[in-house]
Amino acid sequence: MNQDQIKEKLLAIEDAPMEFSLIFSGKKSSRVNGLYKPDSREIILHNRNFESGATGDNLLLYTAIHEYAHHLHACSRGGTLSARAHTSEFWAIFHALLEKAEAKKIYRDVFSGSPELTELTGVIRKKYLHENGSLVKEMGQYLLKAHDLCTAIGVRFEDYVDRVLCIPRTAANMAIRMFEYDLNPEVGADNMRFLAGIRDGDDRKAAETALVKGKSPDTVKMSVRGKTEEENPVLRLEKEKMRLERTIETLTKRLDEVKKELGV
Repeated sequence: MNQDQIKEKLLAIEDAPMEFSLIFSGKKSSRVNGLYKPDSREIILHNRNFESGATGDNLLLYTAIHEYAHHLHACSRGGTLSARAHTSEFWAIFHALLEKAEAKKIYRDVFSGSPELTELTGVIRKKYLHENGSLVKEMGQYLLKAHDLCTAIGVRFEDYVDRVLCIPRTAANMAIRMFEYDLNPEVGADNMRFLAGIRDGDDRKAAETALVKGKSPDTVKMSVRGKTEEENPVLRLEKEKMRLERTIETLTKRLDEVKKELGV
């Protein structure tokens, strides 16, 4: 695939609100496969990092989609990016692009081609994610019983957690919520902690269902955050104000550059 073909595929996955260029460096890099420059809106791919053929092209496209996600992220922020580029917002954009690319047969899932990896994934999910989640949820059930016993003898449950169990109170309270909310251990203990922090029952159930169906944690977190912003018009307007200010700043900077080139 050449540069134009890759750019065409990226735009077929999702159109970009701002123009960008895609460049082959013609070099091999031991550090990165590609990078994105928000100031010039350039996607640079170190094409010599990839072997020729279908597999190499697919991996090259994977890198291109990753860098394109940075461009779309910058577009959503008025053309600029913060120093920390790999945020939850970025990963949600990237994972959504991969899903669209797979659905349109533009890109082939790089993880599905290895039977050994698929088998190992099943072991990790069943033996570790599910069992670990089940254990933490079960611990929440016993902590709840300990809470009732502490109340019965007139002592503070928090002191029992601090001085007897010697675990953080937040961890104990989170485990209790996991049990009370009857969370699905299939998603693993870490995702259960995230779910336990969602107060609204409908939102929590929707997030849990998304995780069970294979949505990435960042994608689910952003969907929950997005709904919160929709319900809070002030927060939504504040974020829009920030995006507009960044856009104005970027366009003003570019206008000054053009005027300077024209000698105006």
